[in-house]
Amino acid sequence: MRPLLFLALVSIPLAGCAGASDFGAGVGAAVTAPLDDLNLRRQYIPTVLLQAEANPYDLRNLDQCSTIGAEVVRLDEALGPDLDEPPAPDGSTMGERARDAASKAALDAIRDTTTDFIPGRSWVRRLSGAEQHSRHVQAAIQAGRMRRAFLKGVGMNRNCAPPAAPGWFRPRGRSQR
Repeated sequence: MRPLLFLALVSIPLAGCAGASDFGAGVGAAVTAPLDDLNLRRQYIPTVLLQAEANPYDLRNLDQCSTIGAEVVRLDEALGPDLDEPPAPDGSTMGERARDAASKAALDAIRDTTTDFIPGRSWVRRLSGAEQHSRHVQAAIQAGRMRRAFLKGVGMNRNCAPPAAPGWFRPRGRSQR
């Protein structure tokens, strides 16, 4: 019980920071992590990722740069920005970054403490189906990344402007519509 008391004491100063609502949401997710292990709560898989998993190279209705770009944007919304996109400047100070790192460390410690009380956790995850669902989530994410890369390659080949092509690509002459 001492680790939980320690984590609670560490969390109090962090919760008073500017990102208190983010930290509070993170604490909630960390404390309820055992629900994932018991397969009582499942991570949602966006439809666009399930479609990518089913057929990552599908080009039906993607005959124009605008439709390719729209599909890439849908994938970006589900996956976050692609590796070819420069990170958005967040304007954070060194102190804010240090506070965020401390907050992440505290949340990781809380998550570890709440999941460590489950004896034979890996077996519980396997028997409950949580491990299989976790693998499905990762496979859908990988399929989405693969589809996004494929579509950007198709867009580049068709001389499309971003987002239907990588962010660094500049179409030669006029891009196709």
